[in-house]
Amino acid sequence: MDVKVRYEIEFPINSSPQLLYQYISTPSGLSEWFADNVNSRGEFFTFIWNDSEEKARLASKKSGEKVKFKWVDTAGKDTDYFFELHILEDELTKDVSLMIIDFAEEDEIVEAKQLWENQISDLKHLLGSV
Repeated sequence: MDVKVRYEIEFPINSSPQLLYQYISTPSGLSEWFADNVNSRGEFFTFIWNDSEEKARLASKKSGEKVKFKWVDTAGKDTDYFFELHILEDELTKDVSLMIIDFAEEDEIVEAKQLWENQISDLKHLLGSV
């Protein structure tokens, strides 16, 4: 498998951090915009898209601020890769944005960012933040 590289992408979101957190931290919230279906059993989340399924472990979370999912292999062991969704709120303006930290193979970063843009667009529609 090729080595993946880390990238970050930030999206302004017109929403309260509390509401946004519900959409990034719960299986029901994530299944509204991130995947076709999301199931959880304890700290393990299963993300389902069409006919593919990926498993991740909820590695960390800070209520109202961020969640970090670490991808696991078929044996349920952590891989080196994760994705993190971090809610940022400007102290002065109260503007809210969502920082995504993810990994992709170097020649797939443009496509990976486009995929996030599409998913965040769906999230914004749900939040009425268009």
